[in-house]
Amino acid sequence: MKQLMTGNEAVARGAYEAGVKVGSAYPGTPSTEIFENLPNYKDSLYCEWAPNEKVALEVAYGAAIAGVRSITAMKHVGLNVAADPMFTSAYLGVNGGFVIVTADDPDLHSSQNEQDNRYYAKFAKLAMIEPSDSQECKDFMAEAYEVSEKFDIPVLFRMTTRVCHSKSIVELGERHEVADKPYARDLQKYAATPARAKVHHMRLEERLKEMEAYANTSKLNRIEKGNGKIGVITAGVAYQYAHEVFGDDASYLKLGFTNPLPMDLISKFAATVETLYVVEELEPFMEEQIKAAGIPCIGKEKIPNTYELNPEIVRAAIFGQKPETKKVDCPVVGRPPVLCPGCPHRGFFYTLSKRKDAVITGDIGCYTLGSAKPLEAVDTCICMGAGFSAGMGMSKAFMMKGEKKKIFGVLGDSTFFHSGMTGALEIMYNQGNVIPCVLDNSITAMTGHQQNPGTDHNLMGDQVKPVDIENILRAFGFEHIIIVDPNDLTAMEKAVREAEQSEVPAAIITRRPCLLIKGIKHEKGLCRVNTDKCVSCKMCTKVGCPAIMMKNGKSFIDPTLCVGCTVCQQVCKFGAIEKVGE
Repeated sequence: MKQLMTGNEAVARGAYEAGVKVGSAYPGTPSTEIFENLPNYKDSLYCEWAPNEKVALEVAYGAAIAGVRSITAMKHVGLNVAADPMFTSAYLGVNGGFVIVTADDPDLHSSQNEQDNRYYAKFAKLAMIEPSDSQECKDFMAEAYEVSEKFDIPVLFRMTTRVCHSKSIVELGERHEVADKPYARDLQKYAATPARAKVHHMRLEERLKEMEAYANTSKLNRIEKGNGKIGVITAGVAYQYAHEVFGDDASYLKLGFTNPLPMDLISKFAATVETLYVVEELEPFMEEQIKAAGIPCIGKEKIPNTYELNPEIVRAAIFGQKPETKKVDCPVVGRPPVLCPGCPHRGFFYTLSKRKDAVITGDIGCYTLGSAKPLEAVDTCICMGAGFSAGMGMSKAFMMKGEKKKIFGVLGDSTFFHSGMTGALEIMYNQGNVIPCVLDNSITAMTGHQQNPGTDHNLMGDQVKPVDIENILRAFGFEHIIIVDPNDLTAMEKAVREAEQSEVPAAIITRRPCLLIKGIKHEKGLCRVNTDKCVSCKMCTKVGCPAIMMKNGKSFIDPTLCVGCTVCQQVCKFGAIEKVGE
C-alpha cells in the first residue's frame, strides 16, 4: 500500500512499524505533527504531550531503560531544554531502542534561531541518522532502532523543516512486533555517578569506533556513480537540491548515517572523482571533518551557511548561474504575523502598551506577537520561560542602578507548565519586583492547538482533570492573584493597577480561550463603524486588529474578519463603533 505523506507523518508511521511502544514529546514547529499522528496507532502504543522537552526525553528514555522501544521528538531549540538527560543517556546506553527526533528549522520559519543540531550528535557522542524524503523518514526509523539496540546508544534522528513538511509517496509496511527486553536492576549501568561515568565514557569511545566501522557499510549510505569528474557528498534535503543542480553525470555519496561519519567510505569515494563538493545545509558539519581528514573538498567557501538552501542558491554558488527573473511592476505589501482578530491577548497588550513606565518581558508563543506594531508591548523575547526569569534579572539590575521600574513578566498557559513555574518560584523566593502574568487561552495555540496540563484531555484522548494555574501560584506564595477577562479593557486596567499597588505578592491571570479552539462559541454579533460618528482619529487601529483598516478616510471593519470581541469598540471615544447582529 502506498500513501502520500509528509515527513512527520512518515516518522510516526515508521515508529509504529518499528514496534515503538512509548512516546513522549512537547509540540514545536516543525516537529509537532509527528506526535499528532501517533494516536492513529494508539491500539499498539502509548504517546503523550509532556510539560516540556526535558521531561519528554526523560519519559521516553525511562521507557527504553524498562525494555521497550521508545521515541521523543522536539524542534531544534527544544533539544537545548532536553540536553541534560540526553548527554547522560549516551554514557549509560539503552535497553530497548531509543530515538530522539530533532526537527531543525533553517530559515527560522517559526523559531528564534537556526542552530544546526548535528553538532549535538558529535558533542553528546550519539549515533545520528538523517532522512531526505518521506520514504526514508519511515524506513530509516527501523534502522535507527536496530542501531540503537546493536550499539547500546540513543540515536539522534535529524530532520529539517523541508523534510518534515514536504510530501512524497511512501510505501507502507506492517508493524514489526519486537520482543520486550527484560528489565533487571543494574546500578552500574543506569545510576550515573562520577565513578561509574568514568567507565561509561571509555565504553562510549569504543562504541563510537564500532559505529564508524558500521557506518562504512551501512545501507543508509549509498554511492551513485557518475562520470567521475564531479563528486558530491551530501545528506538530508540537501541531497535533493544537489542532485537537481549537478544532474546525473555527477557522482554522489548520499549519507543517511552521519555520526560518526564513515570516513573510510568518504575517502574511497573522494579518490574516484576529480573535484569534490560537500553540499549541506547550515554549518560545515561534514566538511570540517572531511577536511580535517586531509581530503580536499569545496564547501562553505562557496555555499552559504545561513538560511535554507534551494537549487537556485546552490546553482548560483557553485556555477555562478542565477535564475532568470522577470520584473513585475506590482508592489507587494508586507504582511508580518499579527495577533488574530479577537485574540484574547490583544486587550492585555493594548493595556500595557499605554504604560510607558513599565518593562514587559515576553516569551515564546502567540503572545510574542505583542511585540509587533502597533502594540509594541514586549521588551524582550528570549526563550520559553524567560518571560519570568529574564524579568527577574532586569528587576534586580534596576534595583542596583537605583531605578524604580515595574516589570511585567509574561507567558502563556502551556509555557507556564513548560518552564514558567520555576521562574515564578524564582520571583517569589528572591523577592523580585516582578508581576508574573499568565495569559491563559486554554490551549497550546501557536503550534496548532495541542493539549497541555491545563486542558481537560491528553494526547491519547483521555479526559483528565486540568491543573489550576492559580493554585500553583498560590502555593508558591503569591497572595493576590487577579483573574481577568482581557477583552474587558476596564477590568484589565483595574487588574494592572491592583497588581502594581498590592502590598503582598501579586500575579495576573488573563483567562479567555483562543477563538480557534474547536467548539468555542464566538461572540454574538459583529462590530461596525458608523462613519457619521467616526472622526478619523485612528485610535481603533492602535489595537492592531487585522479586521480594522482605513477606507475613504474613515475606519472600516472587515465583516469577514471581525469576530465581535468589542476591544475596538471600547477604545473608540466617540461611540463610532457599534455592535450589530446580536
